[in-house]
Amino acid sequence: MKFEFFIASKLKLGSGEKGSPSLNVALVGIILAIVIMLLSVFIVLGFKNEITTKVNSLDSHLKVLNGAIGIDDNYSVVDFREVDKALKQDTPLMQRTISYSLIAEKPAILKTDEDFKGLQFRGVDERFDFTFLKSHLLKGRVPNFENPDSTQEIIISQTIANQLHLDVNNKIFTYFIDNKVKVRNCKIVGIFNTDFDTFDKAYIVGNIALLQSVNEWKSYMGNYVGVNLDDVDNIEQDSYELYGVLAEQSYGDDDTSTVYTVTNTRQNNISYYTWLGMLDMNVVIILVLMVIVSSFTLISALLMIVLERIKMIGLFKAMGTGNSSIRKIFIYLTQKLIFKSILIGNAVGIGLALIQKYFHVIKLDPDAYYMNYVPISINVPALVILNIAIIVISYITLIGPSYIISSIKPTSTMRFE
Repeated sequence: MKFEFFIASKLKLGSGEKGSPSLNVALVGIILAIVIMLLSVFIVLGFKNEITTKVNSLDSHLKVLNGAIGIDDNYSVVDFREVDKALKQDTPLMQRTISYSLIAEKPAILKTDEDFKGLQFRGVDERFDFTFLKSHLLKGRVPNFENPDSTQEIIISQTIANQLHLDVNNKIFTYFIDNKVKVRNCKIVGIFNTDFDTFDKAYIVGNIALLQSVNEWKSYMGNYVGVNLDDVDNIEQDSYELYGVLAEQSYGDDDTSTVYTVTNTRQNNISYYTWLGMLDMNVVIILVLMVIVSSFTLISALLMIVLERIKMIGLFKAMGTGNSSIRKIFIYLTQKLIFKSILIGNAVGIGLALIQKYFHVIKLDPDAYYMNYVPISINVPALVILNIAIIVISYITLIGPSYIISSIKPTSTMRFE
């Protein structure tokens, strides 16, 4: 064991049984800074996970659309058979594909005797992954695709249900305006609530067969094919890869006249990803501020420890101990304060995070934050990196102020009170 570390291990922080009041204040200050840093990271990671999950669950990871310019539903049509063939040819992408389905969307108006609401009707086929919507169902079930007589079943959000005073098993007239007004009598079989205001206020979900009948399409026609992958880390590369396969297929098949384009969830939901990027900047600012506050607190703590041990410094110098060794003793001694703060700060921070994670104590306005409580995500690698960074930065912070020991003279310390 090194001499400096041995001496530091035998010394106590502060004087007296209860320690120095100033050092106790420093300890509390550092603990609070650590707790704030931990909670900031956990909360932002929670927000990013929740928002990303909702965006990626309510919108397809990849969208294969008709590349022709135009907004007419009957013009921008995809052929599911062609996209299905391309996906099956792209073996690596197909292996990472969770689901893919034919989807159509069309503006619609829900009308009751007392009120009406304009929204977007999303028609999906039997391949659509309802896992997310099922987990957010408040009443009823999802549409039934096995029964041909159930093509007019729909699910709506709690927001729309409250506005139009609707409930499960109610029937409602749904109007589609094309060259002429077309109406369908839909049956509500489920009510969901995702707390994602953009989706809940604007979408209802039903069977694509209903929109195919409205648009006079064949069973393999829709507005786009939605592809969901097992991860979206390389979503840009995946979209280029699928686009290349579709382009090659279209070029090599004389019967295929459709030119397809592929978009991804980051392109289609850029506003949400921009907002999440701004959250990262907020965390960086908080971490920098907390590091600055902790650094000044540490420097003050080191100076207080030096003042309380100034006679000991003079004694060590009189015995021939070098300034470098004495500095290391006091840096190691102050590190005791750091490790104690880290242990307590982690216990408090993780404890508060777990309480919020499982009991949702702090609530949010879902209209503003897309969820009704503060989300928490305890990421172990981030926790380890943050703690290591705190230890390294604290050590570096103490090096400069420790040089004050060099200016202390043994002759003056003997008379110090």
